[in-house]
Formats: sequence, C-alpha cells, structure tokens
Amino acid sequence: MTTTPLSYKDAGVDIDAGDALVERIKPLAKKTMREGVLAGIGGFGALFEIPKRYREPVLVSGTDGVGTKLKLAFEWNMHDTVGIDLVAMSVNDVLVQGAEPLFFLDYFACGKLDVDTAAAVVGGIAKGCELSGCALIGGETAEMPGMYPPGEYDLAGFCVGVVEKSRILTGQTVQAGDVVLGLASAGVHSNGFSLVRKCIERAGAQWPTTLDGQPFRQAIMAPTRLYVKSVLAALAQHPAHEGGIKALAHITGGGLLENIPRVLPEGLAAHLKKGSWPQSELFAWLQQTAGIDDHEMNRTFNNGIGMVVVAGAAQADAVAATLRAQGETVYAIGTIAPRGAEAPVVVA
Repeated sequence: MTTTPLSYKDAGVDIDAGDALVERIKPLAKKTMREGVLAGIGGFGALFEIPKRYREPVLVSGTDGVGTKLKLAFEWNMHDTVGIDLVAMSVNDVLVQGAEPLFFLDYFACGKLDVDTAAAVVGGIAKGCELSGCALIGGETAEMPGMYPPGEYDLAGFCVGVVEKSRILTGQTVQAGDVVLGLASAGVHSNGFSLVRKCIERAGAQWPTTLDGQPFRQAIMAPTRLYVKSVLAALAQHPAHEGGIKALAHITGGGLLENIPRVLPEGLAAHLKKGSWPQSELFAWLQQTAGIDDHEMNRTFNNGIGMVVVAGAAQADAVAATLRAQGETVYAIGTIAPRGAEAPVVVA
C-alpha cells in the first residue's frame, strides 16, 4: 500500500503564513524601539538593558488578556484596537506602582492563522506600545488546529517596567484628608464584557445609532485608555514624598469599589461624591438595559473613571492641572477619611 506523505501544512499548520506574519510585524515593532533594546524580534529571547539613570532599579511586571471583548471583535470583524486593550491592561497596572513600562511581549493563539487578521491585531499591540513608550520586543504566534473555532483567536501579553526603589508607590503614605481624583475612561475598556454582551443580546437589534457621538459598535469597542505618559509626567512633577501623588488605582475588573481599596492603608476609606463625574451615554445605556443599580455599576464597570489618583490636599489642584495639561480629563471625585463600619469605598 502507498502512503501519501503528510506535511505540517496538511496537518493544519502553515509555516509560510507564520513567516509572512513576522515580516508584516517587523516594521510595526521597529517603531516601538527605545533605549535599552539590545535585540529586536527574531531571536529566541529578547534582550533589554535597564536604563543607567536608575540608581536602585526595581522591576515591576504585569500580565493580562482582553477577555470576552474578543467575542465582539470576532462577531463584528473589528480587530485593529483589541491589541491596544491588551497592552493597556498590563502597562496601566505596572504604572500604578510608579513604574515606567520598558518592554512588552504578546501571545497570539488561533486554530488557523489568518495573516491579515493577525497583522491587524499586532498592529494594535504595536500602537499601544508606541503610545506607552514601551518596546514590543518579542512574542509568540501559535497556530493550533482544532483548538479554536474558525475566525477566533486568543490574546495574552505581559509588560515589564522599572521604578526607582525610593519612588515605588505603595499607598502607605495616604492619609485622611487626601483628595481622590478620577481620570476619565475611554469607555468600557476591557472589563465587564460578559455583561456588555448580555445587554447587546437583550437589546436585540434595538441598539442606539450612536453613543457619545460615536457609532454604537465603535463606542462599545473603544480601546482602553493608556495613562502612562500623562501619569509619569505628573509623578515626576508631584512625587509622593513631597505630598503629591501618593497612590494610583487602575479601575479594571471589580470597578471603583474593588480596586481603590487595594491601594489604601488599613483603617482608611475613600468617600466618593455621587455625581462628581458625568455618566456617559454608553454607561447610561448599559445600566438601563441591564436594569442594575448604581452599586452594581460601580462594582462591574469603570463607570467613566479609568484611573484613580490619590493626592495630598495641598497639591491636589496642581496635580489635576498637570494631568489636564497632559491631555487627561480630570474630576475631583472624593476624599480619604477614617474608616468606620462602612465599606472601604462609599459613594454617596
């Protein structure tokens, strides 16, 4: 009996497609290069030298994915911004320790590699890195037949940053009377999409045409805001040891109610003033469609505040002015107070 030879391509893995993707990615990654990169994409390991301006460098790392927002990317064929979400989820987390993101690596997995789709996704990753001053120095593309349905993929990534040991933000200097500032989000960002998708399903075809001046789908898929450059500039001008920025909280899964307590010392609570920041049409639509109360909104979504900054009362106005000058929309949303029997975050 004659046995027909089987190639890797016959088994569902196209090495040529993978090579074509790498060639498409190289110029995108090149635009993200920065000081410290010793070897770019192509090697077995990526090399990075910590900038010599750091006297006592401490590395800070973070990893994340995009979650079920990807399901809408597949359904709506919108792949060019989920890469920004991927980068933002990690670099914003690293940032809250006071760290400067240095480099990023991504993992893209699919059943069958579509070069155009993958290039659009990685293009978003490169854009996110570029906007964060973070080098895209490596990654992995995994083509795994039978593991994912046609047209679907998964994304994960991680970032490594660095902070001067004396400048690590721990939140331990936060005290009663400090001011809580909120930096506006770009939309839902990348958390709560299991509920977002339920709302879309419940609404059927009766979606609003626009939300906050954007077409409905664009408003839903708006990528996570990258706070890196503006917040690093504000940290440089208003350090914690001078009573400036004492703590930062990236508002992701768990919303305002779950994330702010992560940076508060024992015995303190954040008292947020209801109505001190506006509710966008997007979040109003989600709340109405889901039929949930304010507490659930603030526990599920960022609800319009993507990053929280805790600053000393004497410097709060100056910190807000610096952040506004850097392009952020800033709201004074509350104060820090001694915690009694109430929850660590009170919105009233």
